[in-house]
Amino acid sequence: MLTIYGVYRSRASRNYWLADELGLPFVSVPVIQAYRLDDAAAPDAPLNTQSPEFLAVNPTGLIPCIDDGGFVMTESLAINLYLARKRGGALAGQTIAEDAEMMQWTMWAATEVEPHAVKIIMLRDKKDAESEQGRLTIRAANKALKRGFARLDAQLAATGWVVGKRFTVADLNLAEIFRYAMSQTELFDAAPNVKDWLERCQSRPSFKAMMEKRQHEPE
Repeated sequence: MLTIYGVYRSRASRNYWLADELGLPFVSVPVIQAYRLDDAAAPDAPLNTQSPEFLAVNPTGLIPCIDDGGFVMTESLAINLYLARKRGGALAGQTIAEDAEMMQWTMWAATEVEPHAVKIIMLRDKKDAESEQGRLTIRAANKALKRGFARLDAQLAATGWVVGKRFTVADLNLAEIFRYAMSQTELFDAAPNVKDWLERCQSRPSFKAMMEKRQHEPE
Protein backbone atom coordinates (compact mmCIF):
# COMPACT_ATOMS: atom_id res chain seq x y z
CA MET A 1 0.00 0.00 0.00
CA LEU A 2 1.24 3.47 -0.92
CA THR A 3 1.49 5.94 1.96
CA ILE A 4 1.65 9.66 1.26
CA TYR A 5 2.92 11.89 4.06
CA GLY A 6 1.83 15.50 3.80
CA VAL A 7 -1.20 17.75 3.61
CA TYR A 8 -3.17 18.97 0.64
CA ARG A 9 -2.01 22.53 1.29
CA SER A 10 1.54 21.66 0.29
CA ARG A 11 3.42 20.25 -2.68
CA ALA A 12 1.91 16.91 -1.69
CA SER A 13 -1.11 18.13 -3.67
CA ARG A 14 0.79 16.99 -6.77
CA ASN A 15 1.04 13.45 -5.47
CA TYR A 16 -2.55 13.27 -4.28
CA TRP A 17 -3.73 14.46 -7.69
CA LEU A 18 -1.61 11.92 -9.57
CA ALA A 19 -2.52 9.03 -7.29
CA ASP A 20 -6.18 9.69 -8.05
CA GLU A 21 -5.50 9.99 -11.79
CA LEU A 22 -3.73 6.63 -11.70
CA GLY A 23 -6.36 4.97 -9.54
CA LEU A 24 -3.76 4.13 -6.93
CA PRO A 25 -5.10 3.24 -3.48
CA PHE A 26 -3.17 5.07 -0.79
CA VAL A 27 -3.11 5.97 2.86
CA SER A 28 -2.73 9.67 3.64
CA VAL A 29 -0.78 10.56 6.78
CA PRO A 30 -1.34 14.27 7.49
CA VAL A 31 1.97 15.95 8.30
CA ILE A 32 1.72 19.72 8.65
CA GLN A 33 4.59 22.11 7.99
CA ALA A 34 6.27 23.02 11.28
CA TYR A 35 6.45 26.70 10.37
CA ARG A 36 2.65 26.87 10.45
CA LEU A 37 2.59 26.01 14.16
CA ASP A 38 3.30 28.29 17.10
CA ASP A 39 5.28 25.54 18.82
CA ALA A 40 5.99 22.48 16.69
CA ALA A 41 7.59 20.74 19.68
CA ALA A 42 4.65 21.23 22.05
CA PRO A 43 3.29 18.00 23.57
CA ASP A 44 -0.09 18.59 21.96
CA ALA A 45 1.28 19.68 18.57
CA PRO A 46 -0.08 17.75 15.59
CA LEU A 47 2.22 15.53 13.57
CA ASN A 48 4.50 17.93 11.74
CA THR A 49 7.72 18.09 9.78
CA GLN A 50 9.79 18.36 12.98
CA SER A 51 8.06 15.50 14.78
CA PRO A 52 10.45 12.65 15.64
CA GLU A 53 7.96 10.17 14.17
CA PHE A 54 8.11 11.89 10.79
CA LEU A 55 11.86 12.49 10.88
CA ALA A 56 12.27 8.76 11.35
CA VAL A 57 10.62 8.34 7.95
CA ASN A 58 12.15 11.34 6.21
CA PRO A 59 15.21 12.84 7.93
CA THR A 60 15.08 15.90 5.64
CA GLY A 61 11.95 17.00 7.47
CA LEU A 62 10.15 17.99 4.30
CA ILE A 63 6.81 17.06 2.78
CA PRO A 64 5.73 15.29 0.74
CA CYS A 65 7.26 11.92 1.29
CA ILE A 66 6.01 8.50 0.25
CA ASP A 67 6.50 4.99 1.47
CA ASP A 68 5.66 2.55 -1.30
CA GLY A 69 5.89 -0.88 0.23
CA GLY A 70 9.10 -0.01 2.05
CA PHE A 71 10.55 2.17 -0.71
CA VAL A 72 10.77 5.69 0.73
CA MET A 73 11.05 8.64 -1.61
CA THR A 74 10.97 12.44 -1.35
CA GLU A 75 10.64 15.34 -3.84
CA SER A 76 7.10 15.72 -5.14
CA LEU A 77 7.91 15.96 -8.85
CA ALA A 78 10.27 12.99 -8.78
CA ILE A 79 7.68 11.02 -6.83
CA ASN A 80 5.17 11.65 -9.60
CA LEU A 81 7.55 10.52 -12.32
CA TYR A 82 8.22 7.35 -10.31
CA LEU A 83 4.54 6.58 -9.66
CA ALA A 84 3.58 7.15 -13.29
CA ARG A 85 6.44 4.98 -14.50
CA LYS A 86 5.57 2.19 -12.06
CA ARG A 87 1.87 2.23 -12.88
CA GLY A 88 2.28 2.64 -16.63
CA GLY A 89 -0.63 3.59 -18.83
CA ALA A 90 -1.24 6.73 -20.84
CA LEU A 91 0.10 9.11 -18.19
CA ALA A 92 3.53 7.47 -18.29
CA GLY A 93 6.11 7.57 -21.05
CA GLN A 94 5.49 5.04 -23.77
CA THR A 95 9.09 5.12 -24.98
CA ILE A 96 12.51 5.95 -23.54
CA ALA A 97 12.36 9.23 -25.46
CA GLU A 98 9.02 10.15 -23.87
CA ASP A 99 10.39 9.32 -20.42
CA ALA A 100 13.33 11.61 -21.13
CA GLU A 101 11.05 14.41 -22.35
CA MET A 102 8.89 14.16 -19.24
CA MET A 103 11.97 14.39 -17.05
CA GLN A 104 13.32 17.28 -19.11
CA TRP A 105 10.15 19.36 -18.90
CA THR A 106 9.72 18.59 -15.19
CA MET A 107 13.28 19.64 -14.36
CA TRP A 108 12.91 22.74 -16.51
CA ALA A 109 9.76 23.81 -14.70
CA ALA A 110 11.30 23.09 -11.30
CA THR A 111 14.43 25.13 -11.97
CA GLU A 112 13.29 27.86 -14.38
CA VAL A 113 9.65 28.49 -13.46
CA GLU A 114 8.88 27.45 -9.89
CA PRO A 115 11.51 29.62 -8.15
CA HIS A 116 9.83 32.71 -9.59
CA ALA A 117 6.20 31.55 -9.51
CA VAL A 118 6.40 30.51 -5.86
CA LYS A 119 7.29 34.08 -4.90
CA ILE A 120 3.87 35.15 -6.17
CA ILE A 121 1.93 32.51 -4.27
CA MET A 122 3.84 33.32 -1.09
CA LEU A 123 2.20 36.76 -1.09
CA ARG A 124 -0.70 35.23 0.76
CA ASP A 125 -3.15 38.12 0.85
CA LYS A 126 -4.10 41.32 -0.96
CA LYS A 127 -2.33 43.49 1.60
CA ASP A 128 0.99 41.71 1.03
CA ALA A 129 0.60 41.83 -2.75
CA GLU A 130 -0.22 45.53 -2.77
CA SER A 131 2.59 46.59 -0.46
CA GLU A 132 5.60 48.25 -2.04
CA GLN A 133 7.72 45.14 -1.53
CA GLY A 134 4.92 42.95 -2.84
CA ARG A 135 4.60 44.97 -6.03
CA LEU A 136 8.35 44.79 -6.57
CA THR A 137 8.31 41.04 -6.00
CA ILE A 138 5.48 40.49 -8.47
CA ARG A 139 7.07 42.74 -11.08
CA ALA A 140 10.38 40.88 -10.88
CA ALA A 141 8.66 37.48 -10.95
CA ASN A 142 6.57 38.40 -13.98
CA LYS A 143 9.63 39.59 -15.84
CA ALA A 144 11.46 36.36 -15.07
CA LEU A 145 8.46 34.19 -16.02
CA LYS A 146 7.75 35.69 -19.44
CA ARG A 147 10.38 33.58 -21.16
CA GLY A 148 9.13 30.37 -19.55
CA PHE A 149 5.54 31.12 -20.48
CA ALA A 150 6.60 31.81 -24.07
CA ARG A 151 8.53 28.55 -24.30
CA LEU A 152 5.66 26.45 -23.00
CA ASP A 153 3.18 28.34 -25.16
CA ALA A 154 5.15 27.43 -28.27
CA GLN A 155 5.32 23.77 -27.24
CA LEU A 156 1.59 23.62 -26.61
CA ALA A 157 0.83 25.36 -29.90
CA ALA A 158 2.64 22.54 -31.66
CA THR A 159 1.48 19.53 -29.63
CA GLY A 160 -1.53 20.49 -27.49
CA TRP A 161 0.06 18.83 -24.45
CA VAL A 162 3.56 18.88 -23.02
CA VAL A 163 4.62 15.40 -24.21
CA GLY A 164 3.11 12.88 -26.59
CA LYS A 165 0.03 14.90 -27.63
CA ARG A 166 -1.91 13.58 -24.61
CA PHE A 167 -2.32 14.41 -20.93
CA THR A 168 0.59 12.89 -19.00
CA VAL A 169 2.42 13.22 -15.71
CA ALA A 170 4.45 15.99 -17.34
CA ASP A 171 1.32 18.09 -17.77
CA LEU A 172 0.32 17.45 -14.16
CA ASN A 173 3.75 18.38 -12.83
CA LEU A 174 3.89 21.60 -14.84
CA ALA A 175 0.27 22.53 -14.17
CA GLU A 176 0.90 22.44 -10.42
CA ILE A 177 3.85 24.81 -10.88
CA PHE A 178 2.13 27.22 -13.28
CA ARG A 179 -0.84 27.30 -10.88
CA TYR A 180 1.29 29.43 -8.57
CA ALA A 181 1.16 32.28 -11.09
CA MET A 182 -2.58 32.17 -11.78
CA SER A 183 -3.17 35.61 -10.25
CA GLN A 184 -1.01 37.15 -12.96
CA THR A 185 -3.56 37.35 -15.77
CA GLU A 186 -1.25 39.32 -18.06
CA LEU A 187 1.15 36.38 -18.23
CA PHE A 188 -1.62 34.03 -19.32
CA ASP A 189 -3.17 36.55 -21.72
CA ALA A 190 0.19 36.77 -23.48
CA ALA A 191 0.38 32.95 -23.65
CA PRO A 192 -3.12 31.81 -24.75
CA ASN A 193 -2.05 28.21 -25.27
CA VAL A 194 -0.79 28.03 -21.69
CA LYS A 195 -4.03 29.55 -20.45
CA ASP A 196 -6.16 27.02 -22.37
CA TRP A 197 -3.92 24.12 -21.34
CA LEU A 198 -4.07 24.98 -17.64
CA GLU A 199 -7.85 25.22 -17.82
CA ARG A 200 -7.98 21.77 -19.44
CA CYS A 201 -5.69 20.31 -16.77
CA GLN A 202 -7.75 21.82 -13.98
CA SER A 203 -11.03 20.64 -15.48
CA ARG A 204 -10.05 17.04 -14.81
CA PRO A 205 -12.11 15.31 -12.08
CA SER A 206 -8.99 14.27 -10.17
CA PHE A 207 -7.75 17.84 -9.96
CA LYS A 208 -11.14 19.04 -8.75
CA ALA A 209 -11.25 16.29 -6.13
CA MET A 210 -7.79 17.23 -4.89
CA MET A 211 -8.66 20.94 -4.70
CA GLU A 212 -11.87 20.25 -2.81
CA LYS A 213 -9.93 18.40 -0.13
CA ARG A 214 -7.30 21.14 -0.14
CA GLN A 215 -9.92 23.83 0.42
CA HIS A 216 -11.34 21.97 3.40
CA GLU A 217 -7.96 21.97 5.18
CA PRO A 218 -7.18 24.85 7.57
CA GLU A 219 -4.95 27.53 6.10
